[in-house]
Amino acid sequence: MNYTLHQLEIYKKVAELQSVTRAAEELYLTQPAISIQLKKLQEQFSQPLFEVIGRKLYITDFGKEVAISVDNILGEVGALNTKMLTYNGQLAGKLKIALVSTAKYVMPYFLTAFLEEHSAVTLAMDVTNKSSVINSLEKNLVDFALVSVIPDNLKINSIQLMQNKLFLIGGRDCVDLSKNMSKKEIAKLPMLYREYGSATRKAMEDYMDSQGLPNVKRLELTSNEAIKQAIIAGLGYSIMPLIGVKNELETGDVKIIPAKALPIITNWNLIWLKSKRLSPTAEAYIEYLKSSSQSVIDSSFDWFERYQ
Repeated sequence: MNYTLHQLEIYKKVAELQSVTRAAEELYLTQPAISIQLKKLQEQFSQPLFEVIGRKLYITDFGKEVAISVDNILGEVGALNTKMLTYNGQLAGKLKIALVSTAKYVMPYFLTAFLEEHSAVTLAMDVTNKSSVINSLEKNLVDFALVSVIPDNLKINSIQLMQNKLFLIGGRDCVDLSKNMSKKEIAKLPMLYREYGSATRKAMEDYMDSQGLPNVKRLELTSNEAIKQAIIAGLGYSIMPLIGVKNELETGDVKIIPAKALPIITNWNLIWLKSKRLSPTAEAYIEYLKSSSQSVIDSSFDWFERYQ
């Protein structure tokens, strides 16, 4: 056998995506470069790793077994590199964080300085809905999760990062904003909801119920970005996190509609299992947040307090 780590990394990505084109995009390589390395790797085996039917690539059963071994090999190589860097006095390792979709507007700001200081630390960040985030945490697939609603069925530790404010949002040509909208007026609005399992949807449904308003859904969309674009297009209204509409508020594409019992205020919390054995990298990140989170808020989210 005479394969290289580069070939194994390429094969792992191709096997994961089952696409040379997508693998080339993610690895920032050309498709011919990917194909050449796959061919050289295939020459090391008497059994086919993959086959192409029509224009679609399929990993063979043997290829799937090889992919498992490749994953283990690359994992061991990564562990060796981490050990070397650690012995050289550098903090090294991988941070694995799952976050709800709205938190993508928050989490990067609480990572930048830490990753700049510790260049040997790598990051795996999964952005999904609340149900999937909690599932990843429960199954110990990640170190941390960033959520606005702390699950009550898990024993966890947490660090509170910053407030999360949710307002009733309408488009450029929405109704009079000089006074609170009445319940009767809100009840007539075409409301746009996030998908089931979203914390934003749960907050919106709880608000509508608490105010005795009907939970009639005009549209159900799978991301806050989609909701925002629908509002801008005039398709309806929604209760949305302030963090996701900053630019659109500044341009006037969306507006905050005053209403009783709004905004809804929760907090962004970084959480992890109490039983989790944290790596030195994860422990260092917790210490960084304890000492630096307020300065991140002051420097990056000073605009937040303009909206009450």
